[in-house]
Amino acid sequence: MTRKYFGTDGIRGTVGQPPITPDFVLRLAHAVGRVLKRSQERPVVLIGKDTRISGYMLESALESGFNSAGVDVVLLGPLPTPGVAYLTRTQSASLGVVISASHNPFEDNGIKFFSAQGSKLGDDWECEVEAALQEPPVWAASADLGKARRLDDAAGRYIEFCKSTFASDLTLKGLKIVVDAAHGAAYHIAPAVFHELGADVVRLGCSPDGLNINRGVGATHPEALIESVRQNGAQYGVALDGDADRLQMVDAQGRLFNGDELLYLMVCERLDRGQEVIGAVGTLMTNLAIEVAIKARGVQFVRAKVGDRYVLEELESRGWLLGGEGSGHLLALDRHSTGDGLVSALQVLQACVRSERTLAQLLADVQLFPQTLINVRLKSGQDWKTNVALAAQMRQVESELGHSGRILIRASGTEPVVRVMVEARDAQQAQRCAERLADCLRSAQ
Repeated sequence: MTRKYFGTDGIRGTVGQPPITPDFVLRLAHAVGRVLKRSQERPVVLIGKDTRISGYMLESALESGFNSAGVDVVLLGPLPTPGVAYLTRTQSASLGVVISASHNPFEDNGIKFFSAQGSKLGDDWECEVEAALQEPPVWAASADLGKARRLDDAAGRYIEFCKSTFASDLTLKGLKIVVDAAHGAAYHIAPAVFHELGADVVRLGCSPDGLNINRGVGATHPEALIESVRQNGAQYGVALDGDADRLQMVDAQGRLFNGDELLYLMVCERLDRGQEVIGAVGTLMTNLAIEVAIKARGVQFVRAKVGDRYVLEELESRGWLLGGEGSGHLLALDRHSTGDGLVSALQVLQACVRSERTLAQLLADVQLFPQTLINVRLKSGQDWKTNVALAAQMRQVESELGHSGRILIRASGTEPVVRVMVEARDAQQAQRCAERLADCLRSAQ
């Protein structure tokens, strides 16, 4: 069955436009509740959200939809996506639900789900929910309606969990860290985690008003973090996105480190402590320099489709622990069941503190290959995969690059464009090759 509503990370869109409307979200929760009741007599669902103003409306719709199907609801309030995943697992809930559009502006919102084990749910489950959406509702009898309650200490429980992932023999004392929560779900949590581990914390993006999430701050706008680190003389800066599942970091010189580099550092930290790391998972977009560097340490490296859910699927199928994306979604499955920006930041800082070396020193041997990315907008119905000229140009570029570069051409999952990416040791070569490929796409229109 082809999914109509679910994308790579739940259901997302502009608030007030289908499917992010209160009537649809109520129907969605009712359908999910009916799917849960096929295997459980009295399911319990946890609901968390980020700081968007629309979260109030969608939270109420979800609560009503679940209750109408005979499902009990526990409201967590504002909480990072990985915090909802953690509490779903530790509270023995049937399902975790997050109201968030991650790094998108406040006008957008979305709904995503976690299994009882705190992991992303698969395509089969999503298809089952979409099938249930096509069926007429079956309202529970009055005596069987679900109830709702609030978990008042949700934030405190998650703070303690995050702290527990940092080595107990280490401390962050003596470090000044700028913590940018993107005015999002971790605004009241991230500063507390680093402060309670000993750091001198400077807050940035920790004053949400319902409308400013991700606006000029956070992992997608690291310029604010870079400036704050410099102004405050901090050793490190940590930037999260609106739901705190992705991470970017900055050092005292204002250098930005992306998810690719941080994944490599996490692999090396395990190896340097004598732990076995059989393999790591990146994506089709992971910088080639990272693949080369990881393999040089004797660790296998494979690429998954773009999206942290696909990285997770690859890790689970192989029994590996470490993976991630350049965007900052990082997975350490011996620490958490899903990507967690706070936990990942603590793993990186742990490596720096233990080795008494800076991020730049730990990554001195890795020089990222220049990448050129060009988006080519398509006409409706255009089939770029049958473009003969493009295929011929791809063969020429691949021959020219040899083992010192690579190309990736893929359709966007969110807009009618084809993304052309060329990676090479030489930036000018990458630019020239990408333009040639993009021209082949444009000339076919």
